[in-house]
Amino acid sequence: MYDLFFRHVILRMSTERAHHVAVAAFRYFWPFVAVARWLRIMPPAPASASVETLGLRFASPLGIPAGLDKDAVAVKGLFLAGFSHVEVGTLTPKPQPGNEQPRAWRELDVRGLRNRMGFNNEGADAAARRLAKLRASGVGKKAVVAVNIGKNKVTSAEDAPLDYAYCARVLAPYADFLVVNVSSPNTPGLRDLQSVESLRPILEHARAGADEGSADRRVPLLVKIAPDLADEDVDAVADLALEVGLDGIVAANTTIGHDRGPGGLSGPPLLPRALEIVSRLRARVGADMCLIGVGGITTAEDARRMLDAGATLVQGYTALVYKGPFWPSSINRRLG
Repeated sequence: MYDLFFRHVILRMSTERAHHVAVAAFRYFWPFVAVARWLRIMPPAPASASVETLGLRFASPLGIPAGLDKDAVAVKGLFLAGFSHVEVGTLTPKPQPGNEQPRAWRELDVRGLRNRMGFNNEGADAAARRLAKLRASGVGKKAVVAVNIGKNKVTSAEDAPLDYAYCARVLAPYADFLVVNVSSPNTPGLRDLQSVESLRPILEHARAGADEGSADRRVPLLVKIAPDLADEDVDAVADLALEVGLDGIVAANTTIGHDRGPGGLSGPPLLPRALEIVSRLRARVGADMCLIGVGGITTAEDARRMLDAGATLVQGYTALVYKGPFWPSSINRRLG
């Protein structure tokens, strides 16, 4: 049924319009998702699928990465649909509109998506208020929420650590863990911050900001890297993560290694490189650090391959677009 809906309804919308409709559906119709969960139409993950990491219990390995729920408006619906954790953002200190439209495209031949959104969001303060309200609700207390943070487009590379510190300080009180995003291809100069020399002060400032914002508990801090990093740069990030006491690494963001037009590509073409990076990271950082594998996961077998490569958790977004809202619960059943 979803395939018919996708072909005859979703494909008649622009990619960005369909994105907004999906977010609105998870935002406003979460009570119906809760009923579907209660009726076992969208059953919760089996107990055998649970994972413990970052001092948290995840109902299954599968979460949703940043990019769908940019402003933390749809956490309840996404969590109840079967995602064990919902990563919101990317959030920046000040609101920003993102890049000019069009800025999102479907790549139907590879079941992928391409975007150059540019961190469009309502800002960290607005998200903090929304997350505070979420945490006061029954579902919000149970949901595992990650918050992805970035810098504003107008912020210079030299001042970037201050942006990350601000976001971490404001959002840490409501986050189960924070993800430092230095790997989006759609903010000019952002990926240059993945170099160890630039990344070190960003991680240090983000850690200090999180500790200041949440003095009563230590909020885990992770960094998200690009699939286009050379192997030696992946190794350097891994070594830095160990040196500064980072809690984990997310691998990987969208790729610019394609000839389909502007923006980063997500979906199945990313899977081989994401598997390589996760395997390389695991060999470098050892058994204890949390690694979140993301990029091209469509089937339960894809998720198992990522877990076998060394991932602690996995994330998927593009497959949700092509497979529909029952996709996460179906993956969970097969991973149990």
